[in-house]
Amino acid sequence: MATKTSKTTPENGALLTEEQILKMGEKDYMNDAQLAFFKDRLQQLEREILRNADETTEHLRETVLVPDPADRATIEEEHALELRTRDRERKLLKKVQQSIAAIDAGEYGWCEETGEPIGVARLLARPTATLSLEAQQRRELKQKLYGD
Repeated sequence: MATKTSKTTPENGALLTEEQILKMGEKDYMNDAQLAFFKDRLQQLEREILRNADETTEHLRETVLVPDPADRATIEEEHALELRTRDRERKLLKKVQQSIAAIDAGEYGWCEETGEPIGVARLLARPTATLSLEAQQRRELKQKLYGD
């Protein structure tokens, strides 16, 4: 694994931007500034998911009974969709929290299978990624071929 530099943030103390991170070289991969950027992004995502869960809870509590069966069916379908969405977010929340823990442990940004860098561009697109693109493609191909 690469060694970290001591640089934590740009001179003004602000977090890096995506553009600044993309311009960094390989020697800067997962330095303190990049880790701070991704930890902040993951923590924002975590707060958003938790806020959505709270809003869903409130929304479901406020439900009023309606006499019309068609209206009631529509409301029930909306609730079912909202609950499915929250279930997906609950699974994502677990991955977000695991990613934050990986940052704290100094393991974030490295492929679980190969130990190679996952890559900044991939982490910007999917900050919870644990596999490099190549390892993910191999895993998906294996699942497709063998149904694992």
